[in-house]
Amino acid sequence: MTRLNDDQRREFIDPLLASGWVKTSDRDAISKSFAFKNFVEAFGFMTRAALWAEKWNHHPEWFNVYKTVEVTLSTHDANGLTEKDVKLARKMDQLAG
Repeated sequence: MTRLNDDQRREFIDPLLASGWVKTSDRDAISKSFAFKNFVEAFGFMTRAALWAEKWNHHPEWFNVYKTVEVTLSTHDANGLTEKDVKLARKMDQLAG
């Protein structure tokens, strides 16, 4: 898996930034905070996302407190953003609805 090039970043990452993802300042990664009505909805989101992450063998860094899920995506094997991160970010946005 190779890191996204500049053209791919414009094509794939820029739309994610428009939907609330942000570039992290300390490494080549993106992150997003998802807020839900309550803990059950937040945990349900994590469960659904975990099934896709396992299926695609690409696991997020995430943190949950009550109704908020903080997610960071980066491909460790590539030391940065790849198409795997784009795919999982899009799926998470879809799952969060």
